[in-house]
Amino acid sequence: MNLYTSLVRTGVPAAVGWLVAVALRYGLDLDATAVTGVLTPVTTFAYYGVFRLAEEHVSPRFGWLLGYARPPQYEKA
Repeated sequence: MNLYTSLVRTGVPAAVGWLVAVALRYGLDLDATAVTGVLTPVTTFAYYGVFRLAEEHVSPRFGWLLGYARPPQYEKA
């Protein structure tokens, strides 16, 4: 279950980052390669950071915006 949780919580911000970057491309006069190469990872990082902090400090319910309501729990060795 932890593998599934971690993959979902990585994939959702990546998809949102890509969608925002594609949407911004229409408002900016940039080459498509520049948008994909720069805006996608920046947007992904910002999206994950904002909602991870909100999940940690405001309410665990913000975890749903990352694709799963709680962070993965890993067993200690």
